[in-house]
Amino acid sequence: MIISGAGGIVGAGKVMQFASRLIDFNVPIIALDLPGAPNGIAKQYKGLQASFGTEKANKIMGNVIQLNYDGNTLPPTLKQFNPKFLIEAIPEKLELKKAHYALFRKEFPNIHIWSVTSGFPANELGVGIAHPAFPHEVNKVYEIVEDNPSAHTHLLWAMGLIPMQVSDDWSFVLDVFFCGLLQASIQFCNKTNTPYWKADKYIRQILGPNPFRAHDVIGAKGANFLTWSCLYHLGKKYGALFAPAAALTERKDSGQSWYPVNHFRPLVNWQLEGNQEEELKAIVYGALIQMTTIMLHEKRADLTTMNAIGELCAQFTNGLPAFIRKIGTQQAIAWVEKYHRLVPAAANTQWYPETIQNLHTSEWQQLYVNAEHDGTNGFIAISRESYNYDVNEELNRAIDWLHLEGIKKVVLTSDFHFSTQMVGADTTEFFAAINDSSIGEQISSDWSKTARRLYDEFEISIGFVNGKRCMGGMLELMMHCQYLIATDQVRFAMPEVTLPVIPGMEGCHWVLRKTEKSNQSKMLEMLMHGQQLSAKQATGFLVDFCGNIKECLAMVKSILSNGENALPKRKIVGEAMHDIATEIHKIRLSDVPNIQAAQKEIAGCVLASCASSVDEALFVQAKMSANFMSGQLFRKGKIGTEYDKITQN
Repeated sequence: MIISGAGGIVGAGKVMQFASRLIDFNVPIIALDLPGAPNGIAKQYKGLQASFGTEKANKIMGNVIQLNYDGNTLPPTLKQFNPKFLIEAIPEKLELKKAHYALFRKEFPNIHIWSVTSGFPANELGVGIAHPAFPHEVNKVYEIVEDNPSAHTHLLWAMGLIPMQVSDDWSFVLDVFFCGLLQASIQFCNKTNTPYWKADKYIRQILGPNPFRAHDVIGAKGANFLTWSCLYHLGKKYGALFAPAAALTERKDSGQSWYPVNHFRPLVNWQLEGNQEEELKAIVYGALIQMTTIMLHEKRADLTTMNAIGELCAQFTNGLPAFIRKIGTQQAIAWVEKYHRLVPAAANTQWYPETIQNLHTSEWQQLYVNAEHDGTNGFIAISRESYNYDVNEELNRAIDWLHLEGIKKVVLTSDFHFSTQMVGADTTEFFAAINDSSIGEQISSDWSKTARRLYDEFEISIGFVNGKRCMGGMLELMMHCQYLIATDQVRFAMPEVTLPVIPGMEGCHWVLRKTEKSNQSKMLEMLMHGQQLSAKQATGFLVDFCGNIKECLAMVKSILSNGENALPKRKIVGEAMHDIATEIHKIRLSDVPNIQAAQKEIAGCVLASCASSVDEALFVQAKMSANFMSGQLFRKGKIGTEYDKITQN
């Protein structure tokens, strides 16, 4: 495999991503670039050490062969490697790219070429597209342009990467969102004379990302050029909605960052004045909604994919389809109309309000949770890595639909494509509970009631975990299934004590009610110390069966067919469990004051919820979890600190 332009940010990231995954298969990575190009590969070494340890990091680097060329002829030594696959990451200049492909095809006629371009479609380049999301060494998502998955796309899947199918249009999906957001943000700053860093603070509050800071972090000179290039070509096709603002063009030419060096943001609490915050929402929401309708009209991706790209790659708190669904058609149209009044030039460009008229359809209603059945067995897949109210509502709709279809057996799992891990609850959902404990109580009780449906409303329910990890709120959800099956590589954790937060989805009592007394201490250790356990270590008290993927799928099939004859089901103890106090007092406490304080709070919730009947415990733990979120210990922790960082202007 060759990666050209390997010294740049994108190319170096791809070298590390592929080298670390192909090392065990003895596939060398040829890193090709011009002499004197930035040595981005060397900068990746510390990241490799942190992820794999020094020994494996050295092995990975040893399998990367760095070669230079003059841009016009390929190094003769390249032939001895007989390359089959080229990933091109050279600068975003169309004719330069085409000449680059011609050079390789002349020497290696059968080589397969993918471009990581942000903007040029395949029909312009004449090669395949595999556009990766930033950060390039970490984010696993690739936008792929092809009618059907190729062998090379299967390779991405096999390596644990996430290919997402998009149509062959300028800038695909991700960079319409990423670049379009910067464009709208500049429009707001120009209109209100707001500093870029101040706009970033408010945009983070209402949407999730920091568009200006993101460009500086990537590298202002390169990122500004890529965004300018995307917007320039989008502007030629769609007009003023995308045509790059003068401030971006200036920075594209100068390489200037958006944030000044040692800027004074931390020293200033500068509020937006009058109706400026409303104007910000109108411009940012309006522009992004208009852009989304264009992509919907063109069918650039299915709704689930488009939504996932917005969240996983553009870092939106809610993807644009989910956001539009939440506010409704009428409000979405109103935002666009207000945007057009504030930025009249955008009113003369395309937009398609009819694409957001049917939000009640199943495609719009199941953006995160998909349900299917074969006539006997139901299958529910969650494609979001963190649990939020949208997932909760969609999961309820999926369960309701399976009941209507007469399905009495169900398997709950993460989506095998979009979601390679289940990281827990979306902690941004807890922000509102900081100042209103009733909101926290509502979240905890609503989510717990949904989780209980998996145990109460099916003859058989199986949670199947296949991926890297299952933690926190997602683990609390999965443990409500009558059976929990996990593949060997899964790591489990209840990290709430480190945040800190009291588990609010019945993690303080549910699994203890189905665990033999001799194993309860293991679950209490997880709760009190937040350490990770492998699936094998968790078997017997948290996990009912673990094995390789084939063994696990065979067990799932056997349970669906034979029930408890295949694997005994652990029953929930419905009455109060007063003897849990003996076990919890044996758990050692941390020497770190804040951790120790959190441990005591969690222990209190365990004691109170276990001392109640199973019916009462739901409300006991919901109230205690909510009260904790409105307290000082929570406010000083990771979630509370993040809340202050986002909301403090």
